[in-house]
Amino acid sequence: MTQKKQILLNAFNMNCVGHINHGLWTHPRDESAAYNTIEHWTGIARTLERGLFDGLFIADIVGVYDVYQHNVDATLRESIQLPVNDPMLLISATAAVTRNLGFGVTVNLSYELPYLLARRFSTLDHLTRGRIGWNIVTGYLDSAARAMGLSAQIAHDERYDRADEYLEVLYKLWEGSWEDGAVRRDKQARVFTDPAKVHKVQHQGRYYQVDGYHLAEPSPQRTPVLFQAGASGRGQRFAGRHAECVFISPPSKEAARKSVQSLREQLVLAGRRPDDVKVFVGAAVVTAATDREAQEKHADYKRYASREAGLAHFAASTGVDYSQYDLDEPIRYGQTNAIESAARTAEQHGWTRRQLLELFELGGRYPAIVGTPGRVADELQSWIDEAGVDGFNLSRTVVPESYADFVDLVVPELQDRGVYKTAYAPGSLRQKIFNEGDRLPARHAAAEFRRLPSNSLVSA
Repeated sequence: MTQKKQILLNAFNMNCVGHINHGLWTHPRDESAAYNTIEHWTGIARTLERGLFDGLFIADIVGVYDVYQHNVDATLRESIQLPVNDPMLLISATAAVTRNLGFGVTVNLSYELPYLLARRFSTLDHLTRGRIGWNIVTGYLDSAARAMGLSAQIAHDERYDRADEYLEVLYKLWEGSWEDGAVRRDKQARVFTDPAKVHKVQHQGRYYQVDGYHLAEPSPQRTPVLFQAGASGRGQRFAGRHAECVFISPPSKEAARKSVQSLREQLVLAGRRPDDVKVFVGAAVVTAATDREAQEKHADYKRYASREAGLAHFAASTGVDYSQYDLDEPIRYGQTNAIESAARTAEQHGWTRRQLLELFELGGRYPAIVGTPGRVADELQSWIDEAGVDGFNLSRTVVPESYADFVDLVVPELQDRGVYKTAYAPGSLRQKIFNEGDRLPARHAAAEFRRLPSNSLVSA
């Protein structure tokens, strides 16, 4: 009998009060305002591991949402990803209370030098025993560029050109600076590391220059699991070369199917297998034991959600100030330097301000799946079957109950159907997801920079 495809699950979150479904921080049972406490995050991590989630996917931004009404007033009032704390500092605490849960942490490479970022990820890979992943982003906010000393954001495609070189530098550090077996820990011989097996990385590129040794010894995965969310043509070419997990947020299953098919084609062009990337789609779930209870819970949530906050968030994503338009006035979607795929989707649908507000009934851009565990499982499976995705990034609604509801109600239903694991597989995050070992396969671009004994690693 053919084994059913196993659904992958990440919890989609952010180190802030309001992440995707805005306004729900005002719900009496919501605890999002405790985001700046360790107990908040360790509690979430324990719940997710109890539900056998593959990972906690932590988003991040550098900058603020100031496109809507040309200020940050709505952003501050509704805490639209502001204030926002550093996501990387959550990992050690949450890893300490779990044994299998993976962590995908977002870091914007446009404002980080690769040499030190390489060490931070190696450190986290050691401390988590190989459970760390990196969500690679290049940024899309002009406010971030100004805050970081630039007059304007780097052009969209150039951001990806820089990212390609950035990854090359990191591969040299993670994969090539230290050979396997370099660390001996030999007390009798007084040799902790064999100097002959540690090599200087010398990179002189268009954007980055490095002349030094990787500061960390090889970690379980060497390179963290590589997540990416770019859906533009340039973003998909980048994903085809580098990504292992891709996050998409399409408006429909048909749009998702086309995006997945295009991505698989990019993988083949890059010399990889079509299934070398796992595709996650964003989703929000509101569930209860009966349909009536689920609908009542959804209606309750909607009373606290802020559609305007959702619109302010989307304005930053598309680079369009929707506040300047009447409810049914046609919106001019010109060329922006924001998220290209979001702007293109909005323009293709011709969404007016009224239509967008209707879409954001839970304060966010993901339509909610509402119903019994069976109904939710049916919809999740239909995305797998019809759109060709591999799993879901589940956005939070009311915290922590939205996680507990899914774990207690939907997970057993998926397990009964044979489409979700009943125990964690051993090994690193990469091994759990792909079952091909802890390290990147030889067909990945990083393999080019692995060092064999006596090889040199010098690039012009």
